[in-house]
Amino acid sequence: MSETPPSGQSPSRQPKVIWDDSHLRSTYVNVCNVSSTREEVVVLFGTNRAWQGNEQEVTVELSDRMIMSPYAAKRLSMLLQNVIGQYEARFGELDLGPQVPTGPAS
Repeated sequence: MSETPPSGQSPSRQPKVIWDDSHLRSTYVNVCNVSSTREEVVVLFGTNRAWQGNEQEVTVELSDRMIMSPYAAKRLSMLLQNVIGQYEARFGELDLGPQVPTGPAS
């Protein structure tokens, strides 16, 4: 079953995407936190530099905040799931070990 493109468009006329990396910056992160409202999802990225693991207090240096619509967040989630699935198929399952809560207990 083939889909009919909207009138005036042919099926092969997809817009060409040009990736402009002139303002791209690379940042290493090993911590992220996510919050949301009805209209947006906010993802904070940062670096935990406490390598000992036995500190009573840990400071995470935040470097970037990404704000997106729930639709964009869902597409990002699907892309990440796909990439992790491919990674685990090649290199084995990622074991995250025990999870440490990051926020106050309810």
